[in-house]
Amino acid sequence: MASEQSWPMAADLYGEMHLEAARPAKRRWRDYLPGALVTAIAALAAAWLADHYAAPLVLMGLLIGLAMSFLSQDPRTHAGLDLMSQTALRIGIVLVGARITAGQFAELGPLPFALLVGIMLAVILITVASARLFRQDRHAALLAGGATAICGVSAALALYSLIGDKRVDQARFTMTLVGITVASALAMTLYPILAAELALSDTQAGFLIGASIHDVAQAIGGGFSFSPQAGEVATIVKLTRVALLAPMLMLVGLWLARAGGGDAAKRRIPLRLPWFILGFLALAALNSLVALPRPAVDAANMAAQALLLLAIVATAMKARLHLLLDQGWRSFAPIVVATLTSFLLALAAVELM
Repeated sequence: MASEQSWPMAADLYGEMHLEAARPAKRRWRDYLPGALVTAIAALAAAWLADHYAAPLVLMGLLIGLAMSFLSQDPRTHAGLDLMSQTALRIGIVLVGARITAGQFAELGPLPFALLVGIMLAVILITVASARLFRQDRHAALLAGGATAICGVSAALALYSLIGDKRVDQARFTMTLVGITVASALAMTLYPILAAELALSDTQAGFLIGASIHDVAQAIGGGFSFSPQAGEVATIVKLTRVALLAPMLMLVGLWLARAGGGDAAKRRIPLRLPWFILGFLALAALNSLVALPRPAVDAANMAAQALLLLAIVATAMKARLHLLLDQGWRSFAPIVVATLTSFLLALAAVELM
């Protein structure tokens, strides 16, 4: 019987099996301090700029992280940067589950829910299918399509934990985060205007905005910029997309497991959910069964936002800028395809409601 070490790389669903083969030497807590401290300082600077200049927090974190990427050349920062970009990310994903309840699905209704699921699946499939047209890697297209279909940067971070840096390098991942952030900001500005020009009702506009804008904050903000009722609908639709994060991650994991081809595809590969996905599901289930205290939910949301910001900054700091510059305009093509597909399908779905 084949051992786990002999499984094909297609079974490396979470980008972790290759790490197990050569674990680093045992580190002391002091080894993490340099990288963790510079990441925290950069994150605080990003938060200050975002608060004082009304700029997107994620974009500020990315830009400051990229500006400080030279620090990643110092080996003393490696342990802390790895901690922030991996462990902080995974804990943040767990805490995102505090936003999710089963009631969000019930509030949406069966037809809008079915349309929303169809839109999400179509966005991912069309984006991956278009990768060959633009000579892009299908895993990078999967990252862009999945992030656009679900919940923007948060989904990109979760998907990257599945895909792993062996399939999509840090530079390409950082480029994807930048593209998603910019696209989401543009969508928040333009989609409410387009909805008004198309004379959509509050419910239709809320569904369009909630189903097509990438990030949670921008989707909700775009909805309320149209009208209070549209904002409420956009919030429900967007949070439903967030609630579908875990099922989508499981589907992506299955796809990665079956994508090896040849004998590897025929071999039975065990699907093991990582602890952070199980934690996400457990917290969402708890929040659905028991009404968690509002202070606890707010604290979890704040902690999740802080941890995800730290992960974004650390990821940007680890990116090698010369590789980022080598990506070219084609690297943005999957994001453009996913964004346009999401908007057009959501607009078509509005006509069926």
